[in-house]
Amino acid sequence: MSTSPNPIEQSFELAALRCADFTPLVYQRLFEEHPETRTMFRTQGSELVMGSMLALTIEAILDFAGERSGHFRLIACEAASHDAYGTPRELFIAFFGVIRDTLRELLGSAWSPNIAQAWDTFLVEIEDFVGSAV
Repeated sequence: MSTSPNPIEQSFELAALRCADFTPLVYQRLFEEHPETRTMFRTQGSELVMGSMLALTIEAILDFAGERSGHFRLIACEAASHDAYGTPRELFIAFFGVIRDTLRELLGSAWSPNIAQAWDTFLVEIEDFVGSAV
């Protein structure tokens, strides 16, 4: 079972027990919910880019939802970087919800009210953080 007292970290730990790599699940959901994102990735070699991007995002999420030791600042940097690519901020923020929804589906009955509340709080805070990182 989970060893972390942090519910968001718990959700990733539980997901790792169910799925070795949930990158394809996250991007499948992203492309289904936001079809316009499919063209944002090259057809050749994009799996590596997606996996790397998701790994960095998870690291930033865990820091933002935890100690905030500095890795979370990557979120503001990437928001600005994605602005330069022409990615709307709403779409950038939506990616965090896609991650949450993928975890919720993967965890099924293990998705506890505590985890749900932590993710709801995180999504509000990240929207405020990204919105202020102009």
